[in-house]
Amino acid sequence: MAVAAEKKEVKKIIDLGLEEGAKKLTPEKIEITINNALAAMGGARLDAYVSTCIHCGLCSEACHFYLSHDGDPHFSPVGKVKQTMWEILKNKGRVSPDSVKKIAEIAYTECNLCRRCSMYCPFGIDIAYIISSVRRICHLLGVTPQYLQDTAHSHAATMNQMWLKQDEWIDTLFWQEDDYRREIKNLTIPLDKEGADIMYSVIGPEPKFLAMLIGNAAKIMNVAGIDWTFPSFDGWDNSDMAMFSGDQEIMGRVKRAHFEAAMRLKVKRIVMGECGHAFRSVYDVGNRWFGWKMPPVPVIHAIQFYYELIKEGRIKIVKKFKEPVTLHDPCNVMRGRGLGDMARYVVNAICEDFRDMSPNKEHNYCCAAGGGVINCGPPWKLKRMEGNRVKAEQMKATGARVVITPCHNCHSGIEDIIGYYKLGMHTKFISDILVDAIEVPESMKAKK
Repeated sequence: MAVAAEKKEVKKIIDLGLEEGAKKLTPEKIEITINNALAAMGGARLDAYVSTCIHCGLCSEACHFYLSHDGDPHFSPVGKVKQTMWEILKNKGRVSPDSVKKIAEIAYTECNLCRRCSMYCPFGIDIAYIISSVRRICHLLGVTPQYLQDTAHSHAATMNQMWLKQDEWIDTLFWQEDDYRREIKNLTIPLDKEGADIMYSVIGPEPKFLAMLIGNAAKIMNVAGIDWTFPSFDGWDNSDMAMFSGDQEIMGRVKRAHFEAAMRLKVKRIVMGECGHAFRSVYDVGNRWFGWKMPPVPVIHAIQFYYELIKEGRIKIVKKFKEPVTLHDPCNVMRGRGLGDMARYVVNAICEDFRDMSPNKEHNYCCAAGGGVINCGPPWKLKRMEGNRVKAEQMKATGARVVITPCHNCHSGIEDIIGYYKLGMHTKFISDILVDAIEVPESMKAKK
């Protein structure tokens, strides 16, 4: 089902992070930095992937950028690798500053690291790993999109994505606790409770812009009778944009703070809110950075948590959402963790009219926002929108009015697509619907 978008004048995109970073490079610095980086990466995995690829192009039809640009080979996964990592390896690191700038643009703004292409590669080549390695090189060269670099710096300075001070974080929790006590008497948002069953963790934008999601979680936890807590100290933010910028040192600090908070509180497991990239950072990237086979504290995503609560009868669904809904499958929890069936169990339990996308689950198209692409900021928004016409067509074909997006980056990316392609839909998190669907026992209801 074709969709139309308003035609806009194409202008050269100026990103100071790329422009100014490239200006500081010299041929010698580029060659030394690249070869040192490649040596530090170990080489075996990268070499296996690069040397195995036979340039067959079977990955192309899997990429939303390629499909949305009418089969332009520049946007095919193998084309992106050829213009980046192969260029670097072929020239043994001897590439020009302008080439580095172009390589960075491709790696950061034309690939979401969604790994859909790897599912269609006959050899299972992890192109996301190759592009992530390119980003690491670009970071070490100091050529990173400005907005993404700013976010990585916020992690370094404050251990959260949004520059929140500790008192601001705590005040937000008190505010949500007070707000929801108008509905649930004696509702609590516990802080620093040692030995709790669950440490709930969120991403920085929740206390900054979407505090009601914390209130939603508090209502669900209290109604279900969960023994839970938040940390009042660093480690409450599970987001990790440094992972996508290539700054693995900051990424390691962020992940360590997250797990150390849980260990300090002696909780039994961590439940992460509705975010995909943060979940990827603990099950796929952060743990490998530390050399852990398994994390020191078990971690589950909110989708699995909701599934358990409903399946086990901890919460009772009494009022289903009536508008027709569809479900966007976030790459990092569906393709990356296999939670597609659990998500559909939850959505069917709380919604009357669920209309699945096609394709779906691990085959669903990426939202074009994850992988750090949306965090490259406003300069790249139009490119991002044009890179996902296929997602707009997929959503429109369902006839749904609401797109459920259990991931923050996906939520923002889908909202952008809906607006750009004028789809007349709107987005919701699962908790937005779940919180109104559950039964609140009379004994817990606050007096009007």
